[in-house]
Amino acid sequence: MIATLHGKVTHKEKESLIVELGGVGLEVHVPAPLRDGTARGDSVTLFTYLVVRETELTLYGFETREEKEFFELMLGVSGIGPKTALSTLSTLNPDAIRRAVFHEQPEVFARVPGLGKKTAQKVLLHLQDKIKAVDSLTPISIMTDVDTEVLEALTSLGYSVVEAQAALQAIPRDAPQDVETRLRLALQYFS
Repeated sequence: MIATLHGKVTHKEKESLIVELGGVGLEVHVPAPLRDGTARGDSVTLFTYLVVRETELTLYGFETREEKEFFELMLGVSGIGPKTALSTLSTLNPDAIRRAVFHEQPEVFARVPGLGKKTAQKVLLHLQDKIKAVDSLTPISIMTDVDTEVLEALTSLGYSVVEAQAALQAIPRDAPQDVETRLRLALQYFS
C-alpha cells in the first residue's frame, strides 16, 4: 500500500495532479481546494489511498491525515464510492463535516454534487458514531434560495464550489437578501 508520496507537480488535470517521483509521474486524484492551490513545479507531500479495481489502480491524495481519514469514513457509507467521497472533500472541509454531523444537518451533505437527500441522511447516520463531537463547533448556516442562486452564479463564473461557499460565508449576516447585492458582496471577497 502506498501511504504517502512526496514529489514535484508536473501537470494539473481536471480532477488530479501528476506528481513526479524518481522519474515516474503518478496521477493522483485530489480534492479541488488542493488542486486549485497547487501550481506546476510545486513540491507536495500527500497522504494517499489506493483503490484497486479489476481493470485499474487509482491513487487519491490528501494534504492531511485527517482528510484521508474522512475520505475513508465516507467510503464506508453504503452507495458512496471514491469519486463521491472525493467530491465531498472538495465541497466540505473536515471541520464542516464535523459540524454538520454534530448538529445533525444532513442538508449540508446534500450540497455535495452527487449526493441526494436520502444519501445525505445515510452519510449523517453513518458518521454520527464515528466522529468525535467538539463543543466549540457552531452549526453551518443553511443556504437560502437567494444564496443558492449566488452560489450557482459564482460557479458559472468559474469559481469552484469551495471558493463560492467561502465567499458566501464572508457576506455579512445583515446584508440585504437580494441576489444582486449578495453576488456583488461575494465577488468583493475575491478582490
